[in-house]
Amino acid sequence: RVKMSAEEILVRAVELGKNFCLYFDELECDALCKEKTLHRVLRNVNSQLLVVRPDLNVAAFEDVTDQEMQSGKGMHFSIHCYKTTTPLAGMPVAFSVQVEDKSYYMCCERECGEMIVRFKEGEVPKEIPGESNIIFFKKTFTSCCSKAFKFEYSMEQGMFLAFEEEGYLRKLILKKLAKDEVDETMKMSL
Repeated sequence: RVKMSAEEILVRAVELGKNFCLYFDELECDALCKEKTLHRVLRNVNSQLLVVRPDLNVAAFEDVTDQEMQSGKGMHFSIHCYKTTTPLAGMPVAFSVQVEDKSYYMCCERECGEMIVRFKEGEVPKEIPGESNIIFFKKTFTSCCSKAFKFEYSMEQGMFLAFEEEGYLRKLILKKLAKDEVDETMKMSL
């Protein structure tokens, strides 16, 4: 017996041949299609909220008062969930946020040899034909912690959204995670 992952056995019947033999053909991976959108705040392990400040080109986890949360500027995220043919990688999601009257989407870009998280003005597409720098795979943080998540960057396996202390800020970054390592800076709740 050979174990196969779902990714290895995606096939479709093509024809029924002589002696009722069934012939198969490989399936091509579909484009990612937006399935639903969740509206949430993102919290880190310290219960701080992720706040996007496009004017300062920064996204950081901050202590937020109830009054600031009511105004919601840059902290109420739309989490766009996409359908996938490879569910083992996790739920593909993209993030966007409203700041004043403008919509910004999260993406990752290489700058000076380092991956940087950015928020750019614009809308998240309904369909993504292939790889995209806006897609993250939502995964449970640990098997015993099903209400917390980590988000793996779709274009670089092992790179996750996390926070890093930079002065007084807990800045949103992409961070490499060694296999089987647990890193609390990547733990997020919705």
